[in-house]
Amino acid sequence: MCTGQFFVLQRLSLITLSLVCIAANAFLLVPDGKTWSSDQLSVHVLLLPGFIGGGLMVRSLEHRPVTRGVGHAHCGCNSIPHSFLCSIFGMLGAIYCLSVSGVGLRIGPKCSINGEWDYHFQESEGAYLKYNAYWNLCEEPLTVVPWNVTLLSLLVVASCLEMVLCGVYLVNTIILSFD
Repeated sequence: MCTGQFFVLQRLSLITLSLVCIAANAFLLVPDGKTWSSDQLSVHVLLLPGFIGGGLMVRSLEHRPVTRGVGHAHCGCNSIPHSFLCSIFGMLGAIYCLSVSGVGLRIGPKCSINGEWDYHFQESEGAYLKYNAYWNLCEEPLTVVPWNVTLLSLLVVASCLEMVLCGVYLVNTIILSFD
């Protein structure tokens, strides 16, 4: 596979992953398919890791890739610094998404137990993930634990893949700058 085809595949993968992150974050905002007030949603959901980090910041790489050789005049040699900055920006977005989603998994969702809204699983330091019996403790939203675990895990996996792809993009940009 030539370099141009690799960049197209890489860019399509990043676009797909960023859309997955945006969609996952949108679903995190409506646990149980209902709208909840912002004081009833977890802070790691309100920080919008999938929308801001894994979505918009990673999508900054959508510009035309820097290539050498055929078609070089169309890409422009002066776009190497731009590619470098965009790949750094995308990497930071993926790291932000991974960090916030990982902390969200460890802390657990905010839910109501006996009428009290709080992070009831925070003290377990992620142990609630192993025991499905804990998942039924939340009275409101009823299925918030599996909902958050599924979507935050999806954000963690997608942001890890985005970090790898942005890292490859960054390395290639550095290599091409020395050509």
